[in-house]
Amino acid sequence: MKIPIEEIKFDERGLVPAIVQDADTRQVLTLAYMNAESLKRTIETNETWFWSRSRSSLWHKGETSGHTQRVVDILVDCDSDALTILVKPNGPACHTGEQSCFHNELQEAGDSLEKIAHEEPGLGAVLNDLYALIESRKRDKPEGSYTTYLFEQGLDKILKKVGEESSETIIAAKNQDRGAVVKEVSDLLYHLIVLMVERGLTLNEISAELVSRGKKRDAQ
Repeated sequence: MKIPIEEIKFDERGLVPAIVQDADTRQVLTLAYMNAESLKRTIETNETWFWSRSRSSLWHKGETSGHTQRVVDILVDCDSDALTILVKPNGPACHTGEQSCFHNELQEAGDSLEKIAHEEPGLGAVLNDLYALIESRKRDKPEGSYTTYLFEQGLDKILKKVGEESSETIIAAKNQDRGAVVKEVSDLLYHLIVLMVERGLTLNEISAELVSRGKKRDAQ
């Protein structure tokens, strides 16, 4: 559904929260605020503009650092009182040099979250759920979904993303950054499943092939 700008519900200060995400990875880069003027400039220039609550002024992301954000799409939530801005970032989003402003972990939550992580289902169950979700995205094509975008772009785009994620996994492994490797392998698995769904391959086929290979090795 297309929402006209006049229907955006700005708060009593004339602001609306804007969640900025990487258009390719959907990583949350930052949370900022827009007023009507900054939203208008964002649309006109195709780069992000925000309202600084601390300085009470407009600011153009990357104006001094050069780390601009090219806008790919602007999504409005169901209540028309929050925005998601999908961008192609030209450098890190955070003033600290981090790719995302959300790079710190809440210390007090560490133990409980670690406990929850150990209670999570195995990889097989997770992959089955992910496959089912991606399959539904191809069937229903919900608006604003990154998976929908990949299917609409077609096989060449999907293959390009698989290649990019493979390269990024190699680089992360080469740098011996465990956390980065986990993230890149996860991204690669996701895009591989998108490719499988696009070509009509099932997880059972892959499982059967791996089991067959195991039996052959045992027989040698």
